Amino acid sequence: MITALAQIAALALAQVGPNPAVGGMPGVPEELANRPPRDVAVQQPQDAPLGRCLRLASERPQAALDMAQRWREQSESARDLAQSAHCLGLAMVQLGRLEEAQKVFDLAAGEAPDDNLPYAARLSAMAGNAAMARGKPDEALPLIDRAGGMALAAEDKPLAAQLRVDLARTLVALGNDGDAEQALAEARDADATNGEAWLLSATLSRRMKRYGEAQQQIERAGALAPREPAVGLEAGVIAALSGREADAIRSFQSVLLVAPESYEAERARGYLEQLGGAVPQTESPPSR
Repeated sequence: MITALAQIAALALAQVGPNPAVGGMPGVPEELANRPPRDVAVQQPQDAPLGRCLRLASERPQAALDMAQRWREQSESARDLAQSAHCLGLAMVQLGRLEEAQKVFDLAAGEAPDDNLPYAARLSAMAGNAAMARGKPDEALPLIDRAGGMALAAEDKPLAAQLRVDLARTLVALGNDGDAEQALAEARDADATNGEAWLLSATLSRRMKRYGEAQQQIERAGALAPREPAVGLEAGVIAALSGREADAIRSFQSVLLVAPESYEAERARGYLEQLGGAVPQTESPPSR
């Protein structure tokens, strides 16, 4: 007879497919793929024309595309060239023209002013993200790796950590867990407060069956993001695979308490049913 812990182990180790609800990439573990979309360029301080163009891209992408093209024709500075291409690429993303968007973001990264490496890094990362959205991790790899290198050269440690996390996802999609582990180590070194880097490090260590390291890493993630449901779910899986059934049950129950309507809660309920753990009663969120 297959034990409950063995069933959880089989499920956890089989998590290599996409989550259709979030458009995950094939071959990427759900724990790595099922994360909030990242728009690194939005963090760049926006001059008035770029802000207007980006707002237009979210509402009327074809109009934004036309605006960006006119802007490029009139541009006289590296900044205007990069920002007009930035907006042009986002409009193309909204229109589903991902391959063109990838090329435009890459162009924008090269046009960014020499004294603004963080902006160039964000644009290069957006080119890589467009490649990932196309299902082309091989094309995304050099773009995202370059982006992280730019952020490190600029000594923008939070951005560098974020981009090394993205690099790890890309490497996992290519089946290169070893280099993904190194990318996550670089992310942690760049910014030890990046909870996502610790969470994904724990996930990767667990997939490699290094449960002691995984436990230490998920504890750091929990300290940084105690109410993040993905942390509680991963902590439960690590505990289950380590033979600590009571700890696993508590972790899965915590997911239901902090985020009862989440995707992670759905998974936690399934694990609790297999372990025979009580499912805590939670209140439904108020209707809006």
